[in-house]
Parts: sequence; structure tokens; C-alpha cells
Amino acid sequence: MRTIGIISDTHKLVRPQALEFLRNTDLIIHAGDIGSPEVIEQLQELAPVKAVRGNIDKAAWADAFPPDEVVQVAGKKIYVLHDVNELTLDPAASGFDVVVSGHSHMPKVSRHNHVLYINPGSAGPRRFKLPVAVASLKISNGKLTAKIEELSI
Repeated sequence: MRTIGIISDTHKLVRPQALEFLRNTDLIIHAGDIGSPEVIEQLQELAPVKAVRGNIDKAAWADAFPPDEVVQVAGKKIYVLHDVNELTLDPAASGFDVVVSGHSHMPKVSRHNHVLYINPGSAGPRRFKLPVAVASLKISNGKLTAKIEELSI
């Protein structure tokens, strides 16, 4: 079994609760609005990190992160971008099993055309009355299981 931690919209803030949740993962995906390079450095202490830049990631350091990323883990193909509304391809037709995005700050797991969509919500500063959350994706025997974890803050 492989466990992928998914985080987004940290906006420079890495909460201890998020780090604890991500501690025993094989890989961490950050779906943008990182806020500062120190966020990625902290996450890299736990596991390898794949990250994309979001709409607030405008400084020179953010040029190191692409606007989208293809990640392959345990035979599954994952497409990562910040805002799912900017998706310009058909994930199912392109052979993707999972689409990971952020931006909306609303945690959600759904399926459409046999593709699993995961938005972990925001792990950074609370916005409106939305929960502060992260997510996990487990791959076991070719099956995908996603879970949203609201953080106690």
C-alpha cells in the first residue's frame, strides 16, 4: 500500500496538525498557493514532495514549481493543478486516475467518468467558515481510497 498526503492553500502557514497527519506518507502533493519556499522545505522533511504553483505564488522562488504536474505512483496516474476550473484536458480520455486540485478552499472528494477528484481544502489560514483540512490518497492492490481530514485548530 502507498499513502499520499495531499495539502493545498497553505498561504505560508504549515500547521503542526497538518505535519502530524502527513508524517507517515510515502509522498506529499501540494496543490498550490504555497506562499513561501519554507513550506516546501518543512514538508520535505517528512517525505518527497511534488508541488504546483497557485495564483498567489508570484515571487521568483515560485518559478521552480510548474502550473501543473503529472505524478505516477503504484501504476496510477495523477494530474495536479491548482484550480480545477483551469483544467484543459479530459482526464479520463488522457488516462488519468486522479485529479488533485486546490484553490476553492472547499475540501471535496468525488468521482466523474471513473476519475477520482480530490481537493484537500485549505490547510493554511482559515477562510470564511470553511474547515481547515488536508487529505490522503491510499493505493492498495490497484484500488484508490481518498479521505478528507479536518484539522483541529
